[in-house]
Amino acid sequence: MSAPVSRPATLPWWAWHARLRVWWLARMASTDSLTLTQRRVYILPTRAGLLLAATLAVLLIAAINYQLNLGFLLTFLLAGCAAAGMAVCYGNLRGLTLKIAPPQPVFAGHLAVLEVCLINARRAPRLTIGVARYPAAGLSQKQDRWAWTDVPGQGESTVRMSWLPPRRGHWTVPPLTAETRYPLGTFRVWTVWQPAARVLVYPMPETPCPPLPRGEPVAGSGAANNTRASGEFDGVRAYQRGDPIKLLVWKKYARAGELISRDTQTRQRRELWLDFSRAGALEREQRLSRLTAWVLAADAQGLDYGLRLPGRQIAPDSGPAHRLRCLEILAEC
Repeated sequence: MSAPVSRPATLPWWAWHARLRVWWLARMASTDSLTLTQRRVYILPTRAGLLLAATLAVLLIAAINYQLNLGFLLTFLLAGCAAAGMAVCYGNLRGLTLKIAPPQPVFAGHLAVLEVCLINARRAPRLTIGVARYPAAGLSQKQDRWAWTDVPGQGESTVRMSWLPPRRGHWTVPPLTAETRYPLGTFRVWTVWQPAARVLVYPMPETPCPPLPRGEPVAGSGAANNTRASGEFDGVRAYQRGDPIKLLVWKKYARAGELISRDTQTRQRRELWLDFSRAGALEREQRLSRLTAWVLAADAQGLDYGLRLPGRQIAPDSGPAHRLRCLEILAEC
């Protein structure tokens, strides 16, 4: 007997819908500012609109069957209102400008806040406009949260929404959609927009944070100092009368109400290096989380610290710019 011929499996309709959506989004240009022209605005009747159309059809048949002039009047009056509502609904979105602000970096597991500015160039206001994430394949539009706003004439309005990036690294903002059903709710006018903005996601800091590693002695320096059990590097000391203001650790004073000064002589004898190879026998992501926690701890104490990663190294320094540079490299590692 001959073996049965295997037929290729037929994809369900939702799989074809997902493929079509991916193909459509791939053809869409990415931009941080978009003015909605007639080529970017789509319109379809809602369920209420389809129900209204069915009702008008029944009214028209009844008016023809019974020769009711008032029936004709009512049918065409409602049809005219629906047509006028369609034109108003379409014009409520067409011509609007959407602009997204650069998202702020976040740590993994935290929500990224997206701010979208809606700019109205015409004199008439635009009412009841919603902005949300364009639903991914298999996600219903009702499962996403909408941000609704009214845009004044020749003015602008800002809406905020949140998005959870999947993991650390650089991530492009997901596609967004804007829609309106004003004034009657019988038609849905919408657009789809792919912003070019990207979100930088830092590794999640390890909690609780282990103590900072021991500093490496500088060549020609004296004996090495140890790391305190509290996690503070031995580059600080109690405040002494006459210490310059620039040596005070203000973050420590804000937390504990105790004046602490940086010990510049101690800092010259040791260098604090946050080394990937010395972050413990952990997985790669866990080591990056520990290094992130160490960067934040060293910055909170006002210490000079360097960062060593496979193939990359940042010389010891301090300050907000140095912290952001270290966190960015950890996110891209």
